[in-house]
Amino acid sequence: MAKLKIITMEDVQAEPAEFLWEPYIPLGKISIVQGDPGDGKTTLLLAIAAAVTRGLPLPGGIQTAPVRVIFRTAEDGLADTIKLRLEQLGADCGRIHVVDEKEKSLSLSDERIEEAIIKMDAKLFILDPLQAYLSGAGMHSANGIRPLMKALGTVADRTGCAIVIIGHLNKKGGKAQYRGLGSIDIYAAARSVLTVGRLTDSVRAVVQGKSNLAPPGTPQAFSFDPATGFVWHGDCDTTLDELLAERKLSPKPENQLDKAKRFLETTLSKGAAPATELVELAKEQGISTKTLNRAKEALGVISVKQGGKWLWQIPITVDYKVGQGGQDGQPTPMAALTILPSVGASA
Repeated sequence: MAKLKIITMEDVQAEPAEFLWEPYIPLGKISIVQGDPGDGKTTLLLAIAAAVTRGLPLPGGIQTAPVRVIFRTAEDGLADTIKLRLEQLGADCGRIHVVDEKEKSLSLSDERIEEAIIKMDAKLFILDPLQAYLSGAGMHSANGIRPLMKALGTVADRTGCAIVIIGHLNKKGGKAQYRGLGSIDIYAAARSVLTVGRLTDSVRAVVQGKSNLAPPGTPQAFSFDPATGFVWHGDCDTTLDELLAERKLSPKPENQLDKAKRFLETTLSKGAAPATELVELAKEQGISTKTLNRAKEALGVISVKQGGKWLWQIPITVDYKVGQGGQDGQPTPMAALTILPSVGASA
């Protein structure tokens, strides 16, 4: 049995919270960055890592001394993805380190995490994604998650390092604290929870949904393009609920065949039209003759020669009654009849 020890709060020295990025990422604590796949979670963290390795200010922050970062990902290749992104982001790669997992995979309770932080004097440790470092513990099991998160939180506290875990969102909807994958204990163990989502097709936002050590920070917008780089767009007017809501982004561009089919359906809905005129009108809308003919075949459009001109028209389909078949009391069946012109050919 452990020996009882009592701490009196009068003897506890109050200390202000310290931040790597105030108030979004506290030092000595666990933070979570969550979002849907492809919404920019890893890119955001790499941009933050790049900035702090050079001592560059993050939004709302000031210039600081460069710090070391440890980054461990189970989803992206170090050589063909992470290194290239870090270089694009202008990181000091000499200050970014990786724990080698060739002999043994990391887990949240792995002693090597603390060893690496101390050895490299790192101020930011990133794990991407959460589910890759649970060492077999069920994400939805409180008994499995609690000791892992407690062990990791203790490491953060002892080393003063900001430990950031990247996680995915589930599709259940509801309150933000229940949108993260796994047990609510994951959310509870974090002192800061940031959610990344889309504002538009190209612009993302990061919103602080939980902040235990300071008032929540203002939502920040950002974008990243391999050609133009990472750009902070500053404060943005959005809420966590709005960010988590289903968004109707710009639809995918209509392919040429569908465009041609829509063109024919619209143009021929009023009746037959000369083939030559249709070809010219289609060209004006960027539809080639080859694609127009493919659409014609797909829709079953027919060619009719009238007055020396070839016309295209959509066949008219009507229902007609089949005569009595001698079966008393049987319903009269219906059949489809396609009315074709008396003269037809291919144009």
